[in-house]
Amino acid sequence: MLRLTATPEALAIHRRINRTTEPYPDDRGTAALFERQVARRPGATAVVHRGRTLSYRELNRRANALAARLRASGVVRGDTVGVCVARSPELVVALLAVLKCGAAYLPFDAAWPGERQRGILLAAGCEVVVTDRAGPPATRLRDHRVLAVRPDDPAGDDADPVSGAGPDDIAYVNFTSGSTGRPKGVPVRHRSVARLVHGARYARLDEHPTLLQLAPISFDAATFEIWGALLRGGTCVLYPSRHVRFSELRHVIEEHGITVVFLTTALFNVIVDDAPDTLAHVTTILTGGEAHSLRHMAAALRHYGDDRVVSVYGPTECTTFATYYPVRRLPPDETALPIGLPIQNTGLYLVDGDRLCAAGETGEICLAGPGLSPGYLGLPEATRERFVECELAGGRLYRTGDVGRLRVDGNVVFQGRLDDQVKINGYRVEPGEIRHHLDGHPDVKQSHVTVGRTSAGEKTLFAFVVPATEGCTPGALRRHLAARLPEYLVPAVIRLCASLPLSPTGKVDRQALLALHDQA
Repeated sequence: MLRLTATPEALAIHRRINRTTEPYPDDRGTAALFERQVARRPGATAVVHRGRTLSYRELNRRANALAARLRASGVVRGDTVGVCVARSPELVVALLAVLKCGAAYLPFDAAWPGERQRGILLAAGCEVVVTDRAGPPATRLRDHRVLAVRPDDPAGDDADPVSGAGPDDIAYVNFTSGSTGRPKGVPVRHRSVARLVHGARYARLDEHPTLLQLAPISFDAATFEIWGALLRGGTCVLYPSRHVRFSELRHVIEEHGITVVFLTTALFNVIVDDAPDTLAHVTTILTGGEAHSLRHMAAALRHYGDDRVVSVYGPTECTTFATYYPVRRLPPDETALPIGLPIQNTGLYLVDGDRLCAAGETGEICLAGPGLSPGYLGLPEATRERFVECELAGGRLYRTGDVGRLRVDGNVVFQGRLDDQVKINGYRVEPGEIRHHLDGHPDVKQSHVTVGRTSAGEKTLFAFVVPATEGCTPGALRRHLAARLPEYLVPAVIRLCASLPLSPTGKVDRQALLALHDQA
C-alpha cells in the first residue's frame, strides 16, 4: 500500500485535473459492443482495404464463421490465441473471432525471430494460432494448432455466439521490451478498451469518423485505430502497404475521407518537414510515443492551425492513451511540449517518494482508473513493483517510471525517465534487454547500449562492445541479435571499442562513447 501525504494545494490541483468521469459501457465485453453496432448499422461500412469493403454485417458474419472453427478446435473463454495476420480484413475478422469465443488475442509479427515468437506464445499459454500464411510462421508452430484465415473463407450467419466474456476478462495481450532480456506480457481487460474509445476527450469518436489503421498490430496504437472505429460505428481504413509512402498516404486520406489519424512522433516530424500537405484533409492528427520537438510543433501550428494536432501520451499498461494536449499555442516559457491532462476515466498523480506533488513540482507520473492492466504475465515481482494500491487514488496506481512537472494549469510536462528506458519510433525499448543478448554472445566481454542521433538527426540505437575474442565483428553481433529480437531492437550502429569509458561516479560515460563514435 502506497500511503501518500499531501498539502491542501497538492490535493486541490489533483482533484481538479482528475475530474475525468464520463459514462461508458463497462458492463460487457468488446465483442458484444461491436455486435451492438452491427445491430444499429448493419449496412454501414466497417472495414476498407485496397479494393475491398466489408459492412458491419459482412464483417460480423465472417467473424462468426471463424469463431465457430476456433471453438471446434477447442478454444474456450479465458484462453489466449495467437494472431499472426497481415494488415487486411482477415486481421480484423481474426481479432473479432477470438473475442467472440471469450478468449484473448495475442498479436505478433511474422518477421519476428522464431525464438521470440515461441517465447511469447509460451509465456501467454497459447495453444492455438490464427495466421494467413502457409509458410513461416506456420512452420515454426509445430507445437500449436494453426488455423488459416483467407479472403475466400465462407461467411457464417447472423447468429452471434455467446462469448461469455465480461468487462473484467482479458481482451488482448501485448508484449513490450523487458530489461531482463525477457519481454513483458501486458494483458488488457475489455473494460479498458471501452474506456479508451467511449466519451473520448482527445478526438471525436462516433459513427461519423473514419480512422486510419496504420500501426503494426503488435503496437498498442492499433487498439485505438481498430476499436475506436468499430465500437463506435465508424469506419476503419486499413493502410494498404507495410511501409508508409507519403504519396500513398495522402491518396488514402483523400480517397476515404480520413478524419482521425495517429502518427508516431518520428513519422509526424518527417511529414511536417517533407510533406505537410499529406495531412491537409485530416480533422484530428494524434501524435505521440516520444517527446515532441517544439520546432516541428511550431511548423505544424503554422500549417494546420489550432486544435487539429493533439499530443497524446500513455504506456501500454494504461491501454494506449492516458493524457492528451490539444496544441493551440506553444508555451513561451517551456522547453518541452506538455503531455497534458488525463483523458476520460483516467487518474493522474505526480508522486515524489511518498508525497503528492503540488504545482511547480516534479515527480513520477502515476496513473489510475479502469485503463490499467491487471499486471505482467508471470512476473509477480515486477507487477508488485509497478502496480500498487493507493488509498488516496481510490484504488491501484501504475508507476510509469516517467518523470513529469506539474504546471499551475494542471498540465504535466514530461521530464525524462527514472531508468534508462527509451522510446524510438513509438516502441518501448529497454537497453537492458539488448545488453542481455549481447553479453550472452561468447565473443563479447562487455557491452553498453544507448541512444544517439544519426548524421540526419534521427534518434537511433547505438551498441558499444568490448570484444572477448578476435573473431568478434559487428556483422556477427547483428546476426546474433536479429535471430533473437525484433528489428526495432537491433541497434543501427554496433561499434567495437577497447574499453567502456567511465564517468567520475563509476558509471559508463555515454557522452564519451558517442563522442568516440562521432570522431570515427
